[in-house]
Amino acid sequence: MKQNLEILAASALYAPTRVEELHTKELVPKMTTRRRLTRAAKLVLELAHRSGFEQGRILYGSAYGELPATAAILRRIDEGEPISPTDFQNSVYNTAVSYLSMITKNRSEIMTVSSGDETAKALLQAAAVKAMDGDTLFVSATETLDIEKIEQVNRCIDYLESGAGFILRATDKPADLSFGRLQPLKGFAPSLACLIDLAQRCSDKNSPVLEVEL
Repeated sequence: MKQNLEILAASALYAPTRVEELHTKELVPKMTTRRRLTRAAKLVLELAHRSGFEQGRILYGSAYGELPATAAILRRIDEGEPISPTDFQNSVYNTAVSYLSMITKNRSEIMTVSSGDETAKALLQAAAVKAMDGDTLFVSATETLDIEKIEQVNRCIDYLESGAGFILRATDKPADLSFGRLQPLKGFAPSLACLIDLAQRCSDKNSPVLEVEL
């Protein structure tokens, strides 16, 4: 079975260490809230802003989740120190999109997908199913891997921060893009490398249509 998704908006963010061109201060004027945001939350907020998302259902994907918060927790355990309540709160996979919903006062459904290197495929398949009821969806994925001593285990990822975001809806229009033909761009986390390629391909197309095999 196949489902076509019309891409109404697409954007991508990436940097070797940290993405700098973010509008977090403007998007989150309240400093106490802004200080609690994880790097993934900041990326998701920026992707939503660039995509024009305001309200609606959200699907989010990440293979590694909130790695900086998790690493901080493990470091404190190793050093015999108390765990930071903020790090503990921010360590779950839906942290980024939960902040997005709270900040935008969005009460619609959130779904988080994590499937290792297959995260992008699983995320778009979930979006294709969710879109069948006619809703327009905000779909995003991020990886934030800039943690202490990451170089000891990282040998293939050049962009430690990356993310992609899309506004999607089901359509009967013929597809001009296929997930199976997307390129897993080198230097990006395999979990979202195809989504970066998809966002880049959308830059020169007017409302492209993506075919997703379920």
